[in-house]
Amino acid sequence: MKIQISRRATLAGMAGTALAASTLAIRPASAQGVLLRMSAPMTPTDQRSVALENIFAPAVKGFATYQPHYNATLFKQGTELEAIARGNLEMSITSAQELATIFPEWSIFTAGYLLRDAEHQKKVFNGHIMDGLKKSVEDKLGVKLLSVMYLGRRQLNLRTEKEVKTPADLAGLKLRMPNTEAWLFLGTALGANPVPVAFTEIYTALQTGAIDGQDNPLPTDRDSKFYEVTKQIILTSHLVDQNYIAFSKKVWDKLSADQQKVVQKAADDAAESGRQAQLKLEAELEDFFKKQGLKVYAPDVNAFRTHVQKAYLESKFAKDWPKGMVEQINAVK
Repeated sequence: MKIQISRRATLAGMAGTALAASTLAIRPASAQGVLLRMSAPMTPTDQRSVALENIFAPAVKGFATYQPHYNATLFKQGTELEAIARGNLEMSITSAQELATIFPEWSIFTAGYLLRDAEHQKKVFNGHIMDGLKKSVEDKLGVKLLSVMYLGRRQLNLRTEKEVKTPADLAGLKLRMPNTEAWLFLGTALGANPVPVAFTEIYTALQTGAIDGQDNPLPTDRDSKFYEVTKQIILTSHLVDQNYIAFSKKVWDKLSADQQKVVQKAADDAAESGRQAQLKLEAELEDFFKKQGLKVYAPDVNAFRTHVQKAYLESKFAKDWPKGMVEQINAVK
């Protein structure tokens, strides 16, 4: 806990310094104006990557150059927000789990079985419900969240053969999770033993048996070839996973009003393109994995939902959630 408090304080102080500075160089990109470097751990063939390159990049080409860096090659996973706050990076893809390490109230979006589907996710992000949370990230960290990207429904993907029907069946299973408190808690709420492993190390960890399984949406499992080193997929649909397009607020403020409109529309269009592609893939991939020899089946989802929701409501995370927000999210149709 001391480490997390220290990181929150460090980031908040660093962001305050960055925002207070009189100048922050917007990196030139020759004739194309602003250089927008994007650093993220995802692969080039990920639907988010494809959407940003095919939709976002051409839309901003008149005044900016979009330069993606994949597989955490520019900044290590988990340090991108810090890089933006320092003025060393212009764009990234972040998550509620990562934001929750700095702003505890964001942990509400790490809870299992809260968001219902991709459309519900988009409506919640674009509604006034999110205004306060977004403003905190802008004011305290210097990061503007442009749009929400649908990553898919997260499913369990195991290298073991034991059939899983209820959370009790996951007892003792080493389930990979990103190294944040919110992610690790989700692993525990599911009934497993969470193990922190960077995304870029998952394949090898599965291959060597360092972990027994991982959870990701089906398109990610296919894209990163996790099916090559696993034996089954359990369709828990425990999290309607989401990422946010994170943009330097300092860079945003130096754009003209028209340029800001272009960037915002480009981000929304890229997110929608990726969302539709991801939904299409999800509908197709169950058969794909079966053809690869994996068992694909649904557990007792109600048992998982009851277990996970109870764990969250009894956890310290719920104490940080904005009052009435769960009810407001549930009311969004």
